[in-house]
Amino acid sequence: MRMLVITIYLNGESREVPEASTLASLVAWLQFPGDRVAMELNREIVPRSRWETTPVRAGDRLEVVHFVGGG
Repeated sequence: MRMLVITIYLNGESREVPEASTLASLVAWLQFPGDRVAMELNREIVPRSRWETTPVRAGDRLEVVHFVGGG
């Protein structure tokens, strides 16, 4: 069975991702460390508490920022 995909823009680059994704499932699919990223969807920061219920649609613009520790 073929996976259905949509095209989004991830950090400025066109990217195919699974259709019917939420921000939470997309973070998992991309293997990002969910506890160390911030998500901006269509120029609006989405709180982590809304990732499970926020859908990702074709043409969406998603910016993902990784937090890096150090000292």
